[in-house]
Amino acid sequence: MTSARDTTTILEAMQLYFDGLYHADTKILAKVFHPDARYVNVTENDYMNFSVAEYFDAVSKRTPPSQNNDPRNDVIETITFGEPDMAFVRARMSMMRRDYLDFLTFIKTDETWQIMSKIFTYKPQED
Repeated sequence: MTSARDTTTILEAMQLYFDGLYHADTKILAKVFHPDARYVNVTENDYMNFSVAEYFDAVSKRTPPSQNNDPRNDVIETITFGEPDMAFVRARMSMMRRDYLDFLTFIKTDETWQIMSKIFTYKPQED
């Protein structure tokens, strides 16, 4: 059974997730991604399927959106809990002149919620 504490913990993890991406900070992201997590981009003509280590390597090579004062818009659309150690988060964010849709699966291990998979797509923003 999930609790209000579980919801709060997922919301806190999502804030770290959004902050880590905006600042391209893998130390922050490592707090929320499980070491065995997968990163999958299903955008047409840009398919990727990375381990978390490969994903963090790519993030660390980015110019952080915060450095360019890129506008930021983060929205958690839904949180759905499964039995009792899994959750699904549907989120949207805008940065780097793209609008993203993320499907994030979380697992609960040792009382900590971590992202086990990130499956996403994006659309370039129009000028």
